[in-house]
Amino acid sequence: MIDTQHIGLRLPTVRFEVEKGRLRFFAKATGETRPEYLDEEAAKAAGYRSLPAPPTFLMGADLDAGTMTTLLDTLGVPIGRILHGEQSFTYHAPVCAGDVLSVESKISDIYSKKGGALEFIVKDSMIKDAQGKTVVEARSVIVVRNPQEKSA
Repeated sequence: MIDTQHIGLRLPTVRFEVEKGRLRFFAKATGETRPEYLDEEAAKAAGYRSLPAPPTFLMGADLDAGTMTTLLDTLGVPIGRILHGEQSFTYHAPVCAGDVLSVESKISDIYSKKGGALEFIVKDSMIKDAQGKTVVEARSVIVVRNPQEKSA
């Protein structure tokens, strides 16, 4: 069982620059075909500063930054037992190529269901721009499968 004493734990802040190539790659990988996600001139014509980040891009950026690995290591959870349960984003401003962002994450809740067979880790993140303004609030729920031993 994951120790609930970790509720409230703040993970190390991660800083990164949003890169055009990474945005194009992510857009193509997720099947995005709108030109403003692939072509900088089309993005500017649509009113963006540069290529905008597709809606779920920041989930991938969080994974790339190693935050998930740090979280699982801290809680002692093997990666082979996790499932993606849920994610949500609240956008306060567009995220575009060239933005330098910081991600501040904390564990908001840990709970179990089905007699401990499933445990849930709720991670909330505040994503801020270089000026410290929150541009995105993100929540992810990680499900941990705990195999139940069978009685003989």
